Amino acid sequence: VQLVESGGGLVQGGGSLTLSCTASGFSLDYYAIIWFRQAPGNEREEISCISRDETFTWYQDSVKDRFTIYRDIAKNTVYLRMSSLKPEDTAVYFCATLRHCNSNAYEYWGQGTQVTVSS
Repeated sequence: VQLVESGGGLVQGGGSLTLSCTASGFSLDYYAIIWFRQAPGNEREEISCISRDETFTWYQDSVKDRFTIYRDIAKNTVYLRMSSLKPEDTAVYFCATLRHCNSNAYEYWGQGTQVTVSS
């Protein structure tokens, strides 16, 4: 059972990246998926969540209208498309499974992927 984030990298301010959260050994169909990030010296910050059936999505105010979360059921993957990136978006990005987006009980999470936005 594994959850793996990928797609991070170095990007200029204003640029875009798409992060992937791929599960192996289990199906993401049964879980809501949350993306959170952590920058050095900062607390964990939850930024987006998608429900199991994709009828509900949530975004933290700082990323609303810039980030989009979506699923690809066939690939057992959840994506976070990030655009208009800002230096303050620099962080390690993680995904985790939840029973629903209102829960705070992560069941599985990955090792994270680094996103660095230059000014």
